[in-house]
Amino acid sequence: MSDIVMYQTEDGLTKIEVEFENDTAWLNVDQMSELFQKAKSTVREHILNIYEEGELSPDDTMRKIGNSDFSTKPTNFYSLDVIISVGYRVKSIRGTQFRIWANGVLKEYLRKGFAMNDDLLKQAGGGGYFKELLERIRDIRSSEKVFYRQILDLFATSEDYNANSPEAAKLFKVIQNKMHWATHGHTASELIFERADSNKPFMGLTTFKGKRPIKSEVDIAKNYLTEQELGVLNRLVSAYLDLAEIKALRGEKMKMRDWLVQIDAFLTMTRSEVLNSAGTVSQIEAQAKAEAEYIKYKNKSIDELTAVERDFLLSLKQTQKKLENKTKK
Repeated sequence: MSDIVMYQTEDGLTKIEVEFENDTAWLNVDQMSELFQKAKSTVREHILNIYEEGELSPDDTMRKIGNSDFSTKPTNFYSLDVIISVGYRVKSIRGTQFRIWANGVLKEYLRKGFAMNDDLLKQAGGGGYFKELLERIRDIRSSEKVFYRQILDLFATSEDYNANSPEAAKLFKVIQNKMHWATHGHTASELIFERADSNKPFMGLTTFKGKRPIKSEVDIAKNYLTEQELGVLNRLVSAYLDLAEIKALRGEKMKMRDWLVQIDAFLTMTRSEVLNSAGTVSQIEAQAKAEAEYIKYKNKSIDELTAVERDFLLSLKQTQKKLENKTKK
């Protein structure tokens, strides 16, 4: 069964260790009472309020576990969601410690965009969550804005770097296209031009934020990649940036153009195909094609009825027929 231990370190920080079972922790009222140093009746009252206020659903967060040595009735166990909610409600020293800890994690998440338990990741020796973390970091690193920022940081270490020179932006496009070419055999513009199609589901996009793509998402080549292609691109970008940062840390003298030589050498090392041209489709052509397809896709989406709309329309027609038949009689 699960277990949660809360303690304070020598430097006064609150630490919480959780023993998970199937990706969550389950505690009964007695265990929560001990955890938060609060009466069982108070814990029960908080749980009841949590469910009555609709904060959580008992169907998803409570389960009954069979008879114990002391009772013939099954005991209610509550998931980590309930435990956290109770921790935010109880008035006790332990409850205060819990909230200080939780608020610290939340504050770090809001300020930095992430919150990590370094000790847990190290003790786990990697595992599934560590792999997931690496995948997400790679995906962030290969996003256009982040990649561009990191490439500019590398360019800034070059002897001939000029912040006002348009060459930096041009070199970034070349490096970006070389990465795309090594991944799927197209430049970024060629990929958009080829895969943007209003007749395909979601216009051919495989990545977008909402229920349907929006205009700003159709001009990004990465949004059209398959899962396998995305995995390759993310790893190429991450590995290249790591190697480039090693050179920068060593203080190796580089000129901006030298980074192109380095990326060709890197791609050759990974046995990837190296792009040596500007491609057959310009950025303007790709953008025009994508936006034209988006307009067609959007108009088509507006015209198409949802299942609910179709059922409602059918109901209206059936009602209308019944009224017509009654009139005829």
